[in-house]
Amino acid sequence: MSNPLSSIRRFSAAGPLVMLAVLFVLLSVFVPDFLGVRNMRGLILSVTLVGTIAPTMMLVLALREVDLSVGSTTALAGVLCAVVMASTNSILLGVGAGLTAGALVGLMNGFVVAKFKLNSLIVTLATMEIVRGLAFLVSGGEAVSIPVERFYVLGSGSFLGINYPIWIALICFVVFAIVLNRTVFGRNVLAIGGNPEAARLAGVPVNRVRVLVFVLQGLAAGVAGIVLASRITSGQPNTSQGLELAVISACVLGGVSLSGGIATITGVIVGVLIMGAAQNALNLLDVPTFYQFVVRGGILLAAVMFDRLRQSPGLLSTGLLRRRASASTPSKA
Repeated sequence: MSNPLSSIRRFSAAGPLVMLAVLFVLLSVFVPDFLGVRNMRGLILSVTLVGTIAPTMMLVLALREVDLSVGSTTALAGVLCAVVMASTNSILLGVGAGLTAGALVGLMNGFVVAKFKLNSLIVTLATMEIVRGLAFLVSGGEAVSIPVERFYVLGSGSFLGINYPIWIALICFVVFAIVLNRTVFGRNVLAIGGNPEAARLAGVPVNRVRVLVFVLQGLAAGVAGIVLASRITSGQPNTSQGLELAVISACVLGGVSLSGGIATITGVIVGVLIMGAAQNALNLLDVPTFYQFVVRGGILLAAVMFDRLRQSPGLLSTGLLRRRASASTPSKA
C-alpha cells in the first residue's frame, strides 16, 4: 500500500515541471501560433528581465527574507546609467553607476535587516518607495535618452544567434546554481533559512550572509536595469513596476519555499518559464491589460497556496488517512 505522504512529496517535487508541461500543451492547443519559432524566441527574450533577477531572489527567499525593492532598483539603475552616459558619453562610467546604485540599495536593505532585526518585507517596502522617488528625482521625472548608440548593442545584439539579454540571464542562472549547490556560502544560505538559530550556534556568520545576499540581489537588479535601458534606449523612472511580484511568483512557482531553506535553480527556471508563457499567451490573445493584472494576481495567489501545500503535506495526508480509517472501520449496528 503506497504512503500518501510520500506520494504528495513526490508530486510536490515534480509539481513545477508538470505544471509547465501541462501549460505548454494547453497553450499550444488553444493559443494560435504559440509554438511558432518566432513566438518561442520572443517568449524567451521576454523572460530575461525576470530571469536575471530570479536567481538572487531565490537566495533571498531561501534565506527566509523577501525583497520588494527590485523593481524600483532596476528603474534607478537604468536611469543613473542613462544620466551618466548622457553626461560623459562613457559606457563604462554609465554601467558602473548603474551597478553601484544596485549594490548600494542592496547593502542598505541588508544592513537594516541584519543590524536592526527588522522584517525584510517592511524594510524593502520602504526602500521600494524611496528608490522609486530617487529615480524620478535623478531623471527629473522624464525619460532620459541615451546618446551612445554603441550601448544599444547590449540589448539588441546577439552572439551565436542568441540575444545578449538571454546570454546574461543564462549566465546568472549558471553562476547562482554553482553558488547554491557548490559553495559553503550557498549551504549557509539554506542553513539559515532552515533554522537561523541553529545556524548561528553552528558558527555560520548569519548577519554577514544576510547582507551579502541582499547586495547580490541589488547587483542583479542593477544588471537588469542596465540591460533594460539598452533595450529601450533610455532610462525611464516609471519602468519595472510590479517586477518584484513577477520575480517572487516565478521563484515560488519553481519550488522556492517562502518559509526558507528550500530552493533549486532548475525549479526557478521552470517558474520563470511558467510566468513568461502565461504572459505571452495573454498578449497573443489580446487580453486587455486590466484583465492581465487579475491573472497575474491569481498566479501569485496560486503560487503561495501551492507553497503552503508543499510545505504542509500533512494537511492533505491527514485527510486521506482519516478517510481510509473511516472506510476500513466496520460500522456499528
